[in-house]
Amino acid sequence: MKVAVVGATGLVGSTMLKILEERNFPVTELIPVASEKSVGGKVVFKGREYTVVSADTAIAMRPALALFSAGGALSLDLAPKFAAVGCRVVDNSSAWRMHNDIKLVVPEVNGHVLTANDMIIANPNCSTIQMVMVLNPIHLKYGIKRVVVSTYQSVSGTGQKAVKELMAQRAGNKAHHVYPHQIDLNVIPHIDVFQENGYTKEEIKMMQETCKIMGDQSIRVTATTVRVPVVGGHSESVNIELKNSFHESDIKELLSNQSGIVVVDNPSMNAYPMPIDAEGKDEVFVGRIRKDYSQENTLNCWIVSDNLRKGAATNAVQIAKLLYNNGWLI
Repeated sequence: MKVAVVGATGLVGSTMLKILEERNFPVTELIPVASEKSVGGKVVFKGREYTVVSADTAIAMRPALALFSAGGALSLDLAPKFAAVGCRVVDNSSAWRMHNDIKLVVPEVNGHVLTANDMIIANPNCSTIQMVMVLNPIHLKYGIKRVVVSTYQSVSGTGQKAVKELMAQRAGNKAHHVYPHQIDLNVIPHIDVFQENGYTKEEIKMMQETCKIMGDQSIRVTATTVRVPVVGGHSESVNIELKNSFHESDIKELLSNQSGIVVVDNPSMNAYPMPIDAEGKDEVFVGRIRKDYSQENTLNCWIVSDNLRKGAATNAVQIAKLLYNNGWLI
């Protein structure tokens, strides 16, 4: 099976390669794709060197699967070209997520929506993925009316340049080029571009994508997204208003029984999810589960996950595995 990774030299692309290898995905020929300046370079996969090629070369090679992490503009241009030669595309950008005819998939939540006709599949926003992993089982049992989320997102969500900038600032060079302000020793309540309504595109993504993935447009979602001086792992403070009453112990048990979720919730032992513990792992971690006493049928929780793995690359590979298991990769 020929598998192309578009954006193979970036943070998410390199993580996709790592996860394909870790999960022993049946790749017979890897096709690493990157920008023109990277063409001719090398990447290593399963101990073998592969030469980075252009998108046109990759399309001519007719891969069965292409994992995209190359930005929205390139995805809009290239994904249909790959699909036209019979290649299934799993796209990590925001380009296709809200298209009515494109599926937006978190396998544990709505993997069942995929069909043999889906040639382009959208991978959701990193912060949305970890949140709906926790919301969905709660919604299925109790019904969710409203969600209020504030995020604490790491700089790796912006890319390699942002990680280097944080490290440079930590070493004493306070120049900033990636973010509008210094990120070291600071938090910036600004992720993606501000819109006319005062929200950023990142916040709107979380609000819209949640309802699409969970298949319920009645859920009201509001978000504030914040960049914090952490290298890897996104965190979220989430307030969830339910339709029905609940006991905290039942919520903890419900989440503990969900594949891909780990409950870390023992305040007496200072046990709660932290990005430093989630980094490099595929699970979504949840803790600080407690009732909101200011309003009936409402709970608070704290959700943490590695944004490069479950928030991006792992979820994409899981989608690919569903396609493979259904016999749709040929």
